[in-house]
Amino acid sequence: MDNSIPVGLGSVDWLSQLAPALGTPRAPGGSGSLWRSLFTLRACPSGAPSLHLLLSKAPPSGEAGRKPGRAILRPAPPPDRRRGREAMTPKPTGPLDGGWGWVVVAAGFAVNGLSYGVLRSLGLAFPDFAEYFDRNAQETAWVSALALAVQQAASPVGSALSTRWGARPVVMVGGVLTSLGFVFSAFAHSLLHLYLGLGVLAGSGWALVFAPALGTVSRYFSRRRVLAVGLALTGNGASSLLLAPALQLLLDNFGWRGALLLLGAVTLHLTPCGALLRPLALPGDPLAPPRSPLAALGLGLFRRRAFLVLTLGTALVGVGYFIPYVHLAPHALDRGLGGYGAALVVAAAAMGDIGARLLCGWLADQGWVPLPRLLTIFGALTGLGLLAVGLVPVVGNEDGWGGPLLAAAGAYGLSAGSYAPLVFCVLPELVGIGNVVQATGLVMLLLSLGGLLGPPLSGFLRDETGDFTASFLTCGSFVLSGSFIYLGLPKSLPSCRPASRPGTPPPEMGELLPVPQVALLSPGHPHSTLDTTC
Repeated sequence: MDNSIPVGLGSVDWLSQLAPALGTPRAPGGSGSLWRSLFTLRACPSGAPSLHLLLSKAPPSGEAGRKPGRAILRPAPPPDRRRGREAMTPKPTGPLDGGWGWVVVAAGFAVNGLSYGVLRSLGLAFPDFAEYFDRNAQETAWVSALALAVQQAASPVGSALSTRWGARPVVMVGGVLTSLGFVFSAFAHSLLHLYLGLGVLAGSGWALVFAPALGTVSRYFSRRRVLAVGLALTGNGASSLLLAPALQLLLDNFGWRGALLLLGAVTLHLTPCGALLRPLALPGDPLAPPRSPLAALGLGLFRRRAFLVLTLGTALVGVGYFIPYVHLAPHALDRGLGGYGAALVVAAAAMGDIGARLLCGWLADQGWVPLPRLLTIFGALTGLGLLAVGLVPVVGNEDGWGGPLLAAAGAYGLSAGSYAPLVFCVLPELVGIGNVVQATGLVMLLLSLGGLLGPPLSGFLRDETGDFTASFLTCGSFVLSGSFIYLGLPKSLPSCRPASRPGTPPPEMGELLPVPQVALLSPGHPHSTLDTTC
């Protein structure tokens, strides 16, 4: 048994004080045996040599004449050749599943609320934009369409910068850009200024904050990953719940210019949120940051069939998923509700969104249903919710609360809130935890195609038909089509084969990818065993 006590290199001098305490006791067998002090240089797991003090029994023959307590310097035994260099390489820690991870979840909550939550509530200002600049609904819809497109199309850039420099500085810079975009738009004199301020500048800032923050949340959790991501994404619904009536109040009292200026001050809080994203080393991380820009963007992930299916389906879902962000409030106004009634409809969707993200996160972490199957189910329910919102009849007067529209908006919020965490939490199973930040940025890039097409298409259909019924029906069909493509993901359909082992939490190298055979050393056993599970 190795009873080694690590000591510093400068502590050799106290050997003379330790030797008398060791003494020369006799062994139970009666033969005289001396305890001796041995110093050996051994290789620590970190690869750096350290000095150890060994207490061992009687010395071999030829050394019995040594005085007790004499220091003997011996070289350390050679490292185990079976382990190679891995024995000298530091092993990074895995996800914490708690601790500082909950602070990161809180930062992700605020980041999501100050990005998508603000963007969802911004539709309340579109009638003021259209009236002030004398433009139609299709032209004003390009403000949010550009913001969504730039935010999602540039998300791989944010992921690449985060891979190179870390999430913390990238998110902080993104917060400053977002705030500047709102301040610039508050002084707009044409719709082009809003395109540049809210669409390009604020959209670029949002592109730098969302993917790095959400990817960092995924890296901090393993067993409770879906719940953690769901909690972070509830910032969207919570912010909409608070900002929708608050923004309407600001528009009534300060006009759209004052409202945008105050939103610029609010979005500046993205910067301290980025400061909370402490970096974390994981086993699946690359040994060195990528050197070429293409490698940093992670375009090689498209060679994986499962990831390609996911991005294609998500692009189609994105066409209709963001329509309520922009046109749910104007749709409520067209249905006969007043300003605060439309804000209540947006709040109902936000409340359903919040509850569904928490409930779906808990359900998915139980492992009862595979994540790709849940993604397909809730994607289809989101499409059906959009169809229900489009088919709601006219209320008739501005004093009504719009009960049917409230119910349809709440149903949409429940389904869309369940879908949102799943589309990001399935990524570690498809590409591995080391590529999750890059994969998040690429998924946002494909969502940008839908985000760029959906709102203008919805505005065009509204101008042609006079209401948003055709808009919601068309975009709901896109969401259903994307959910159908999700059926190509592994485990999206029930299998007739019996499970070979019980469900386990998602591993960090990709649960749905083939895992090579790895030699595992059993503790205390001279032989190794092969892990052949996939």
